[in-house]
Amino acid sequence: MEKTVSSKIIHKGKNFDFLLDQVELPNKKYVNREIVDHPGAVAILPVTNDGKIVLINQYRYVTKKRILEIPAGTIEKGELIEKCAVRELKEETGYSTNHIIKMLSCYLAPGYSNEILHVFLAKELEKGEQKLEDDETISVQEYGYEEILTKIEDGSIIDAKTILSILFYLTRNNI
Repeated sequence: MEKTVSSKIIHKGKNFDFLLDQVELPNKKYVNREIVDHPGAVAILPVTNDGKIVLINQYRYVTKKRILEIPAGTIEKGELIEKCAVRELKEETGYSTNHIIKMLSCYLAPGYSNEILHVFLAKELEKGEQKLEDDETISVQEYGYEEILTKIEDGSIIDAKTILSILFYLTRNNI
């Protein structure tokens, strides 16, 4: 087990912080660990009444391109994860629901971040207006199962949380 000797905030960000920890290893050697300290996030797999999967298409600055993905967002301080999922679904897609089920939780990149992603399934969707943040330009698209699997295979869908969520859902529901 590694023991934290010291920890300092290198940068305090809007949604998460960057830390530099000095750690003592079991062999008594010392190393630095660079950490993204994240409050956690939710992702939502919206499935329409006719079985289509709702994805969003948005520009991601880091990748320098538009990405097809499921809606997701950072949990606000003190916010219940279910409430966050419902909020993010409405903001990014315009859809609302009272039928939301937690599918799984996972670390996204445990080599450098403590972020845990909580993935929800949203059904019985009601269409409405998006409530996008000022820095978001998002279009909403719906896909059938075969079309979405083809998009994963051909690299049109490359976002890990989206691939994980879709394959988990399709496998668990024998689709």
